[in-house]
Amino acid sequence: MSNETKRDVLEKLAECYAEVSDAYTNETGSPYYCDDEPNYLDEYDAALPDDLPVIPKAVGEILRSAHGQTNLLGVLDTAKNGHKVSEALAWILANQNTFATAWVLGVWRVEETGEIVKLEAEK
Repeated sequence: MSNETKRDVLEKLAECYAEVSDAYTNETGSPYYCDDEPNYLDEYDAALPDDLPVIPKAVGEILRSAHGQTNLLGVLDTAKNGHKVSEALAWILANQNTFATAWVLGVWRVEETGEIVKLEAEK
């Protein structure tokens, strides 16, 4: 899986279409053809959703460290009943659906940087 979103794939397709259109409308004598054209439908299927959950970096670190060691309910329970409530745990409680979506997808966008983070596949 790449870090491309579905919109990225669509934009690449639109650029390709524009190049083909330009080639045909300019009538340069040689039609546009590329032997190694990508299969955009395959790329689209493999691309990440456009609406990735956006979570703070500190919350992402909690998600990353807890993902292989506990389950989602355990993290939510710790956030709710933990003896020390941190800003990150408070964020998890206030944004449980967003946190759960990131947990299930295994991918999210970092709020502070816009970077896409993916959990490593279990080996």
